[in-house]
Amino acid sequence: MNYHFITIEGNIGAGKTTLANLLSEHYHARLVLEQFADNPFLPKFYEQPDQYAFPLELFFMAERYKQLKEMMQTKDMFHQLTISDYLFNKCLLFAKVNLPEEEFKLYQKLFDIIYPQIIQPEILIYLHSPIQKLQDNIRKRNREYEQKIPDEYLLTLQETYTRYIKQQDIKTLFIDTTNADFTNNPEHLAAVIEALDKEHAPGQHYLNLPA
Repeated sequence: MNYHFITIEGNIGAGKTTLANLLSEHYHARLVLEQFADNPFLPKFYEQPDQYAFPLELFFMAERYKQLKEMMQTKDMFHQLTISDYLFNKCLLFAKVNLPEEEFKLYQKLFDIIYPQIIQPEILIYLHSPIQKLQDNIRKRNREYEQKIPDEYLLTLQETYTRYIKQQDIKTLFIDTTNADFTNNPEHLAAVIEALDKEHAPGQHYLNLPA
């Protein structure tokens, strides 16, 4: 394994946590999962986004910061690799989509204070799914507050992620998950593992999963 810290990202319902769990089992890695269920503003946000977007994003940033700082300060002698199902920078991406301009400027100032203290992954896995598959996955996992997420919102997030990734030098493994089934198709998981075992230059690299 060439890496010590791998992050998985993607839109809502892309399968980030599923893949993170599977890879952590394969590599016997320490697993860092986003504690979204602890955010008391999340259900309220989907009902009244204009009212609850700012406290929602502040809470998420504070929790992610706390979690990643604890990860950095706690040396795990049993695990040389850490896998996370979120990138800290997603704070800024979601805030860009969810907040009005003045609130976003304030949020970005707070983000810029915190950001230098956060460790960045050596490689990012980005799961790109069509909107319909995202909606199917959202329905399957059956979180009540997510069931009315409009396609337009998912599309805006997708475009925001893609634009951001293309502007970065971070090593990124871009995976089209249109037909992916990491849980039930061993070849799909094996393809990701094989790609991670290779050395990649900075920038975007594209992985097509077996049919």
